[in-house]
Amino acid sequence: MITVHHLENSRSQRILWLLEELAIPYEVKRYNRDPKTMLAPPELRAIHPLGKSPVITDVDETVAGSEVKTIAETGTIVEYLIETYGNGRLIPAAGTPERLRYNYWTHYAEGSAMPPLVMKLIFGHIPDSPQLPFFIKPIARMITKGVTESYLDPQIKNHISLWDSELAKSPYFAGLELTGADIMMSFPVEAASSRGALTPRLTDYLTKIHARPAYQAALKTGGPYELLK
Repeated sequence: MITVHHLENSRSQRILWLLEELAIPYEVKRYNRDPKTMLAPPELRAIHPLGKSPVITDVDETVAGSEVKTIAETGTIVEYLIETYGNGRLIPAAGTPERLRYNYWTHYAEGSAMPPLVMKLIFGHIPDSPQLPFFIKPIARMITKGVTESYLDPQIKNHISLWDSELAKSPYFAGLELTGADIMMSFPVEAASSRGALTPRLTDYLTKIHARPAYQAALKTGGPYELLK
């Protein structure tokens, strides 16, 4: 049985969506963020040393002693679930151009797309930090504004342009059908959407994946979530 260690408002929402798409039985153990720091609770460290989400545990009851696998990192979890339980679903055939696109977008989502979005979130909060002395805040605002306008915003704009050009080729990131690459890419696209930065094509893409029954079922299970706020 697969257990999803689900932290509210986190990347683990994608894992619930994937499990619903694959129709794999699972259970959810919920964790709430600290209301002041918005960090994960220390209980998650009992599951994985970094104490972050998503993490899944998979118990193989066919093995003597019930072997428990603990798997962290969204991309690794997505690959594990599709390879172990997908039976060819949500992944293009090996050796095809679609498979190469699949591999690229699956790793690109966290490796290239998310860092500038997370950096923009962090820089946006620095000037209003209660730990920052009031006389430093004007300088902090000037520095963060400069970094955001000269570096982060152009980088994010380039990424969004890349997403749009890819979806001009096909309805999904790896071809004609939804794959694990779309599960992974949903997070950066939704994060960009929360800042009103999407193109019409990307907005239509989000509307399409949000309408999927599996996506709706995952929201019902995991609860509504807000990204990068």
